[in-house]
Amino acid sequence: MSLGEIWAILRRRWYVMVPFTLLSLLGGAYLYVTVPVSYQSQSSVALLDSSAVARLAPTFGNPLSNAGGSLIVTADVLIRTLESNDAAKELHSRGVTDPYTAGFAPQSDSPLLVLGVTGTDRAKVLKETTTLTTFAGEQLDALQAAAKVPPAYLVQTAPVVLPQTPVARSKSRYQDIAAVVILGVVSAFLLSILMEGVAVVRRRRHTSPRRGEARKRKRVRAGPLSRRVDATTILTGYLALAFFIPSNLALPALGGVGTPANVFALLGLLWYLATWLGGRILPAPGTRLARVAMCVLGLAVLAAYVADATRESSHEEVLGADRGLIGFLVWVSLVVLTSAGVQDRARLDVLMRRVVVLGSVVAAIGFYDFFAATNIADSLHIPGLQTSVAQVSVMDRGAFTRPRATTAQPLEFAGMLAILLPFAIQQAFDPVRRHRHVLRRWAPVVLMAGALPLTVSRTSIIGLLLVALVMVPRWRPARRWAAIGVMTASVAVFKVLVPGLIGTITGLFASFLSNSDSSTQARTVKYSAIVPYLKEHPLFGRGFGTFTPDLYFFTDNQYMLALAETGLLGLGALLTLFITGIHHGGALRRLARTESDRELGQAFFASSVVALVISATFDSLSFPMFAGMFFLMLGAGCSCLGFVRREAAAAAVPAPRPTSEDRLPHLMESR
Repeated sequence: MSLGEIWAILRRRWYVMVPFTLLSLLGGAYLYVTVPVSYQSQSSVALLDSSAVARLAPTFGNPLSNAGGSLIVTADVLIRTLESNDAAKELHSRGVTDPYTAGFAPQSDSPLLVLGVTGTDRAKVLKETTTLTTFAGEQLDALQAAAKVPPAYLVQTAPVVLPQTPVARSKSRYQDIAAVVILGVVSAFLLSILMEGVAVVRRRRHTSPRRGEARKRKRVRAGPLSRRVDATTILTGYLALAFFIPSNLALPALGGVGTPANVFALLGLLWYLATWLGGRILPAPGTRLARVAMCVLGLAVLAAYVADATRESSHEEVLGADRGLIGFLVWVSLVVLTSAGVQDRARLDVLMRRVVVLGSVVAAIGFYDFFAATNIADSLHIPGLQTSVAQVSVMDRGAFTRPRATTAQPLEFAGMLAILLPFAIQQAFDPVRRHRHVLRRWAPVVLMAGALPLTVSRTSIIGLLLVALVMVPRWRPARRWAAIGVMTASVAVFKVLVPGLIGTITGLFASFLSNSDSSTQARTVKYSAIVPYLKEHPLFGRGFGTFTPDLYFFTDNQYMLALAETGLLGLGALLTLFITGIHHGGALRRLARTESDRELGQAFFASSVVALVISATFDSLSFPMFAGMFFLMLGAGCSCLGFVRREAAAAAVPAPRPTSEDRLPHLMESR
């Protein structure tokens, strides 16, 4: 369905579109008038070690020198005490009636607490913050008194930042207004399209075939709005926005999920619904499995959302759960557009080539970042967008700058290239593209594979090894030995061109195997820290999108994050997604009738295996570019499998046998 056709439908159904739109605008105006502006005040409190410990060298009696990580457990106990029901009742009796929060300071490894109060009365909020700050010190003293701690070993609280003047927090207010307006406009849009679809079906029943054919032959004016738009066109726009606008830039009201690419994907989902409800498109046959897997994930996400709503969650957690639902809808749109929206095999091939080409451009940007010791994304500033990742800057490891190109983090850059590399290799070997210049076929492979080690991370090397282990054994012996020779030579080339890089990477794995790596130890320590949260909500989790680093801590493991946010049900749904992608690749490889399709199936298989494994090395689906590419490949694999199944079914249908009349000789008429 073209944009002109959609516009014509909305004009015909103005009596639906206009009233719903006006009602949504009136609802937004009502919220603007009735919902008061909220104010927030914060204070920061540090825990200082006891005077007895502070006398030991090298602190020499200075308690500020001993405000280290040894008090983090004490700070955690104090935070849990302040968030208890008894503490809330005591604070309520002291006049703290507005919602308050207590937690670790963001991006801090020391026992530094941030206390905050949010309310509608500015003077009252400031007074309540002062009361909360004083109460925190009293609670710490009471805990130590109950444990009969000697006075010389008492831990003290020291206000680092006094209660600040309350500032207006209009963001949540505008978010509620925008949600009402968007919900009303989208509902009017879908209802108009649905009514048009019903009317079209009724007209078809009462219209003669000749009149219908005459209408089909009617010429349509050529123009940009009358051009046919398909799913490949929509997804190409998504890819351009995802690859070339840094993924850390997002709309302020939506947080990390509000990237321009994600917003465009949601508009693409509306386009598909309009085309489907209008009777212009049907889901591609044989592509249901990916959407069923998304339904399983949807059940886990909704169950976690309800679990978050039933507990006493903070305002930040509620916003995180709402953003999680928006992010899930983005994933649904990518899977639906690729699996159900792509109706032609040629258009799917075009989409896969565009993914590889655009991904290789991002890899080339990573080369520039590495050798120029900078991040080109830092120089990109787009009006209306702001960074959703705190302290995004140039990251170093050893003597090397870790590139991230237009991604939010080097790990996201490495993970995204690792799941796209199998398709670059498949297209380079594709017999259909052998007439292309060798540079056009192999440049994406060289750029993607070469950029992975430059990230100086274990994730990139694991991804490279998995791609090789999955794809190389399936090749013919001549190609297999040639590939092994190229990989060996590549190590030598990197050793010469980038001295010290190979040694740094091998050192990472050596420290990992000897359990002497600080980053690995920090990650494994967090695994045990997840257990208390999992015990509280083992089945449904705390809420999808609520376990954010600013409220809790980085998990650096997608499976642990899934356990914390969506529980065991969410972990099972996540594994279902990965297994579904692996199944697509394996089934495609078995049913393929050509060598090209068999290698494409192996590429889907390798990409899903890489995503399955490296998700244990970082919280992969928290990054929009990696998540977008994974779900796009999940839907593309399902779409490709549907095409191959239909081709195999058509080839298996036997030709009609000749009848007795066909066997009789045909006599020529004599004149």
